[in-house]
Amino acid sequence: MDGKQVECLSIIIAVLILGIVIIVHEFGHFLLAKTNGIVVEEFSVGMGPRILSTQRGTTRYSLKLIPFGGSCMMKGEDGEDEGEGTFNSKSVWRRFSVIAAGPIFNFILAFFGAMIIIGIIGYDAPVVTQVKEGTPEEAAGLKEGDLITSFDGKKIYLARDLYSYLTLEGLKDKDITVTVKRDGKKETLTYHPTTEDRYMLGFSYNPDENQAQIQSVTIGGALADAGLQAGDYISAVDGNEVASGEALSQYFEDHPLSDQTVTLTYLRDGLDYDVEVTPQAVNYVEQGFSYNLGREKTSALGVIKYSALEVRYWINSTLEGFKLLITGKLGMDSLSGPVGVVNVIGDAYQESKSEGALMTWLTMINMMILISANLGVANLLPLPALDGGRLVFLLIEAVRGKPVNREAEGMVHFAGLLLLMGLLVFVTFKDVRGLF
Repeated sequence: MDGKQVECLSIIIAVLILGIVIIVHEFGHFLLAKTNGIVVEEFSVGMGPRILSTQRGTTRYSLKLIPFGGSCMMKGEDGEDEGEGTFNSKSVWRRFSVIAAGPIFNFILAFFGAMIIIGIIGYDAPVVTQVKEGTPEEAAGLKEGDLITSFDGKKIYLARDLYSYLTLEGLKDKDITVTVKRDGKKETLTYHPTTEDRYMLGFSYNPDENQAQIQSVTIGGALADAGLQAGDYISAVDGNEVASGEALSQYFEDHPLSDQTVTLTYLRDGLDYDVEVTPQAVNYVEQGFSYNLGREKTSALGVIKYSALEVRYWINSTLEGFKLLITGKLGMDSLSGPVGVVNVIGDAYQESKSEGALMTWLTMINMMILISANLGVANLLPLPALDGGRLVFLLIEAVRGKPVNREAEGMVHFAGLLLLMGLLVFVTFKDVRGLF
């Protein structure tokens, strides 16, 4: 395949993944509506005008022009009608189950996707791979092979739990308590990490043989202030080419950062950019140990257990992202709409092709897990027009013993819908602009 064909295929795959996630969400509503005797007037995939449509019983099944979104339109859902087969004719808890089914089905889809990945390549066990000599961690008794189950009060199930915590929270100049499992027994260790003054750029990357891709940037750090983002690739420092994460690590080792400005060359969307960055002086807290970020196989029961923990991880990551948005630590430019999501999936597809067909499809399944978990969480937010907003009104009805004025509720959801559409237009414009 030439470059154009690969790009076209990556877009098709991305649209299919997004479509599957949305269809499963709407199917959750559909199945529970049918189960509870609610007439579904139309089940549609996509938005806009119909391009294909068929009537089966009381339900019209439609494929619409724009390949994003979908709907499950139930009889009397947005009105006062309480006749037979209408949404409002059912008990509050039956209606609650219908609305909640969409996000729940997204989590179920993510779970089965995780089972495929973990069943094939395993999970990332939070195992200590190295303890530096002469460090407080070594003195406290931390050993290679220890399985970390708790770090500084946070439960650790996967290595990514620890990675996320260290990335978002960072190590602090204080006593740290670590619980590990060793030879089937739990050990609790306490130590005070080593600190030193150090100049930092404020980002993380994998120091391996692959191109140095930024994994995360520290909020308020030098790179974040300079406009660099996770996903960018560092290709040169002060004009010196660094072909891999390993080469970048070696360069910084040979050329320690100081208060002098450095020029970084980075790659984003196929274009090279130069930016001058002044390292920040920080009181650096050294992590005196390394831990596993690879995968290891597990038993059949382990596949079920760690698949659930995989979904938990993505749910927590999504919630953490919303928290950063609300607190202003992440800007609106970090949001992506359907176009941005398709672009991210397409990039992941093209980058994984060099690793073979199996890893490519596992990468696509992982993207599906991430998006499905994100969609499930987003829809449960207690905001008007979202499933979570509707669930709030149903809970109020359950407590009051009678529904909120339907007209007032409809106005609230309509206002929320307008705001969501405005947000969608904003992020879509931003995503499209980023393509050029």
